[in-house]
Amino acid sequence: MRHRVAGKKLNRSKGHRTALRRTLVAQLFEHERLHTTEAKARAIRGQAEKLITLAKRGVAAGESQEVHARRLAAARLNNPKMVRKLFDELAPRYEERPGGYTRMLKLGPRHGDAAEMVILELVDRAEE
Repeated sequence: MRHRVAGKKLNRSKGHRTALRRTLVAQLFEHERLHTTEAKARAIRGQAEKLITLAKRGVAAGESQEVHARRLAAARLNNPKMVRKLFDELAPRYEERPGGYTRMLKLGPRHGDAAEMVILELVDRAEE
């Protein structure tokens, strides 16, 4: 039974899984778009949305709360540049949006192993 078991293992050890999730979330924030498998996208989507919500609450609450929120985000991302972008660019962009900051677009199966591929992107992103 899987009662109260959160997250997917993705066929990796705990350390590898943690590093993979941190890297993918940081890449999503950096490029605002990510090509990956559907399983990995589903695994990181919730974490990315929770970090954006954390940044929104931190910016809206005031200086002391923002410092705390930045430290929490830094502990989850391990990338100071992405924490800065999260609080300075992404949080103000989604200030009026109540949730649903990401979108998944299905691309079809990958040729090598037929894994379902998707594009995970932030909504309302600046087009290139």
